[in-house]
Amino acid sequence: MTKVIVIGGGWAGCAAAISARKAGAEVIVIERMDILLGLGNVGGLTRNNGRYTAAEECILLGGKELFDITDRYSRHKNVDFPGHKHASIYDVNFVESAVTEKVKQMGIELMTNTRVTNVVITNNHIEALKLEKGDIIKGDSFIDTTGSTGPVNNCYKYGNGCAMCILRCPAYGGRVSISEKCGVPDMIGKRKDDTFGSFSGSIKIKKETLSKDIQEELNSNGVVVIPLPKEEVNSRKLDIKICRQYATKEYVENIVLLDTGHAKLMAPFYPIHKLRKIKGFEKVRFEDPYAAGIGNSIRHMSAAPRDDYMKVDNVDNLFTAGEKSGFYIGHTEAIVTGYLAGNNAVRHIVGRDKLRIPSSTVIGDFVSHSNSEMRKDGGDKKKFTFAGADYFERMMELDLYTINADALRKRIKSEDLLNIYNEKLI
Repeated sequence: MTKVIVIGGGWAGCAAAISARKAGAEVIVIERMDILLGLGNVGGLTRNNGRYTAAEECILLGGKELFDITDRYSRHKNVDFPGHKHASIYDVNFVESAVTEKVKQMGIELMTNTRVTNVVITNNHIEALKLEKGDIIKGDSFIDTTGSTGPVNNCYKYGNGCAMCILRCPAYGGRVSISEKCGVPDMIGKRKDDTFGSFSGSIKIKKETLSKDIQEELNSNGVVVIPLPKEEVNSRKLDIKICRQYATKEYVENIVLLDTGHAKLMAPFYPIHKLRKIKGFEKVRFEDPYAAGIGNSIRHMSAAPRDDYMKVDNVDNLFTAGEKSGFYIGHTEAIVTGYLAGNNAVRHIVGRDKLRIPSSTVIGDFVSHSNSEMRKDGGDKKKFTFAGADYFERMMELDLYTINADALRKRIKSEDLLNIYNEKLI
């Protein structure tokens, strides 16, 4: 049986594993931590703005499994908040276990608490992976979804130190770039001031430590917007955060909270002594990162150069997805690139033509356009998301953004791609 090995069990890795399994391959997911989903355990936001279009396209392509789960565990649907429409907000406390159960039900092998540290490669072809404890794992195709965050040294060098985020590098070891172990240099993202990396864009507050009226509004509406005192307005924070779609004055002048089970505060970090001076926040505690008063994780430190099939340059059987495949932001972005990478990893093994999603679709245009833009001068400062900023503007300019189900079905059907991810290739 053909074997696909996925390194990294975040949203992208899980999507890639499911896609490869549906195509008929034996699949192993190797995850350094004890749980799946990585940053997805503290995210919670889907279907806002162009992410709705991308999610529905992926479902029509046959990649519905993970969106079924986020929809099922959404605490709130069709929520509007500053700069965003029709968002779904999933409960971060329950989604990971549901994904783990789904992956196991599909017959995908999980190797958690397992860290890949090197590769065995011959003539640009990976033969096997080397694990930290010395074991060797052989495969036919490999998918690098190790992400772009940390490890600890990067958070010290380019951030404010380890903020003890959900990725828990001190406990499980930092990520290892598989593409770089193959001799392919990673691309590194930059901020406006040429500093490497980006601060993760939000922090989580234990909801029960907020005032009762804020809790009730969050539970009822899914979002709370609280004006800041003038002395707390600080526009400089907008230049450091990863999420350009939140770099607007609404996020300078207000605290914006979303109900993900925790209270998701849309700021990269916030000194707790200042936060507790705001009415309703007098007793707040942070849930993630634990040191959210001083900093957050540093991301976009590692993107593998790849083609529009999600294959890594100069390695014939290595594919990539999620933030490892570009300067991306968001779970939807990780999931849709993961499904494509998983399918093409199997196509490579069996000698079938690889699948390229056409640019008449949002997903195809996103994969191709971001790949082209990242390689240009200044491309290391660009960030790509369906949810806002430059790429969402491009979606609207190209008339790719829609929430009309009939129009979306017609779009995918016209390219003869309906349920392409459900086809057995083996």
